[in-house]
Amino acid sequence: MKPLLNIALLQEDLAWEDPEANHRLAERYFTADSPSTDLVVLPEMFSSGFTRDFSETAPYPSLSWMKTLAAAQSCAVYGSVAVTEDQAAFNRGFWVSPDGSFEQYDKRHLFTYGKEHLTFQPGNTLLRTGLGQWTFRPLICYDLRFPVWSRNVKPYYDVLIYIASWPAVRKEAWKALLKARAIENQCYVIGVNRVGTDGYGLDYSGDSCVIDFKGDLLLDAGDQKGRFDISLSWQDLHDFRRKFPFLEDADEWMFRN
Repeated sequence: MKPLLNIALLQEDLAWEDPEANHRLAERYFTADSPSTDLVVLPEMFSSGFTRDFSETAPYPSLSWMKTLAAAQSCAVYGSVAVTEDQAAFNRGFWVSPDGSFEQYDKRHLFTYGKEHLTFQPGNTLLRTGLGQWTFRPLICYDLRFPVWSRNVKPYYDVLIYIASWPAVRKEAWKALLKARAIENQCYVIGVNRVGTDGYGLDYSGDSCVIDFKGDLLLDAGDQKGRFDISLSWQDLHDFRRKFPFLEDADEWMFRN
């Protein structure tokens, strides 16, 4: 059993609708001197910024780049890319393994206030994936506001991930909801946001963070650009769940699309 999970979070000011520039931006954090990691987490639409006017088509250059990074670093990589498939556009999360295989999650909750629904189609399938003995539920941004979609039901996941383009004006909601999701689901929560100003003039304050199963803040990137590394303990999580089996008392329910 691998006792710790090493995670690298990338928080950056993304180049607007310029995948190659954003790939180069991320690559600066992976040199011969960089610490080894098991999982790299990138922001929502890391290759373009949160735009309604740009998407990648197959074979998706940013997915190819993620495969190259995963192989070079011998780690998993998660981030979302705006893609067009069969004349429909999706805000698609890619979970890429070191061997080049990948799984995908299409963002379920589209941000109608920001007119995301006018460009993209919603997904309707959750992704549960693994890395060693660890299990993950990777989601995207606005999904954070909908706890039923995030709910930890059997077989339980260990880590809940939200990648985001969450504007600074609503930063307190971001922080509060991430903490709530960690406590109610008895899991680690990873939130990765961007900084800077996008092509629509929206400001982002970052606040990427990691919260544990008790609701304690383990990492807070603030408004700084950079790579932020942290190690998580599978044993601590499962010891806590055995001592306080709150999930076992949860209501049973059935989700309907």
